[in-house]
Amino acid sequence: MPFQHGSWLHVLVVVVAMATLFLHALAATGARRGGGGSGNPTVGFEKVELADGDFVVQSPYNVPESQRFRYRDGPFNTATHTNPRSEVMIRQFEGYGYVPSGKTGVPVMQIHNEEGAAHATVLMLHVYDGVLRFYNGAAVEPDIYNRWFRLNVVHDVGASTVAVESYYFKFGVYMQHHDQSSCMESRWTNVTLYTKQ
Repeated sequence: MPFQHGSWLHVLVVVVAMATLFLHALAATGARRGGGGSGNPTVGFEKVELADGDFVVQSPYNVPESQRFRYRDGPFNTATHTNPRSEVMIRQFEGYGYVPSGKTGVPVMQIHNEEGAAHATVLMLHVYDGVLRFYNGAAVEPDIYNRWFRLNVVHDVGASTVAVESYYFKFGVYMQHHDQSSCMESRWTNVTLYTKQ
C-alpha cells in the first residue's frame, strides 16, 4: 500500500507524457521546447539554465565524483542508515528517463520532504516489473522498460500552505527494502528546470 500524503496529492500534479524516442530526437525536442501550444505543460513557466553549482549529487562516499553515476553498493556517506544511491537533488523537474528491462524495485524520481518531517518523501515514482508506480501502489504508466519517457512534475505552489524552499526533487536510483533487482539503473537526459513566469 503506498504512503498517503493527504493534501499533498491535491497540490501536486504529475504529468507523464510517454513517447518512444530515439537519442538523436532528444536534442531536437530540446531545441523546440518553450513553445506555447495546447497541452504543453511548460506554458506559463520560464526555463532556468542548470549550472554545475545548482545541484548536489549524492553518491557513494568512497567513489570519485567522475564515477558518481555508477552503482557501487555503498551509502553516500559513512554516517547514514540509508541504502546505496546515486541521485541528483534539484528544486523543479522535467526530464527524459529510461529504465532497462529487468530493473525492478527501482525508485527513479522523488520529492524529498523537509528535515524532521513525519515522512522522508512527498512523492516517489518506482518501477516494479515494468510499471511506473506511485510508491509501490497506483500505476502511473505501464510498459516503461526500454524506451525513453518524458516526465514532468509540477508543484502548484499557490495552492500550498507549506514553505516550498524546504522541499526538493531528486532523480536517480537507490535500493529499496523489497522486490529490488540486483542491478539498479535509470538514465536521464534533457533535465530542465523551470520557474513560474
